[in-house]
Amino acid sequence: MPANTSSFLHPHVEVANQYASLHFDPCKINNFFEVIFSVHRHSITGELSIVFMDRISHSKLHGKYLQDYRPTDVITFPADQENGLAGEICVSVDQAIEESDRRSLSFEHELSLYLIHGWLHLVGFDDLEKVDREIMRLEEQRVIDRVKKLSAWPDFRLAQQQCD
Repeated sequence: MPANTSSFLHPHVEVANQYASLHFDPCKINNFFEVIFSVHRHSITGELSIVFMDRISHSKLHGKYLQDYRPTDVITFPADQENGLAGEICVSVDQAIEESDRRSLSFEHELSLYLIHGWLHLVGFDDLEKVDREIMRLEEQRVIDRVKKLSAWPDFRLAQQQCD
């Protein structure tokens, strides 16, 4: 008898927003991840932690765990199924702001791409070698196409900074 794909369990998404001026609707992030989860079969369950960080904090984390203090966009920590953790995706909001401007993309799409990229790492994709990077880019595009088709983009926005 074929497996019922609707019975697959997905991770529960928990968001920690450490970037004061970043705002979003948590329901839209959950819907976004439901679409992402549907693209690749996986056995990851538990809590998926998403952390939005500033560049300094993100670079410190990068240095502490990967011995590289240079700014980066996404850092992932793998699943620990024994402790109910589906993994963690830490993204640099400052990097997304800078890169979206440089690449002429919307901030919302750049930040969403970081989340897609992080999830792909958690389900086994790698981007260290050229061939692997090409495969990962194709998979990113596949997920982006699905998100576009379902209009499931998160509504990331930045609040204006107020002067005192």
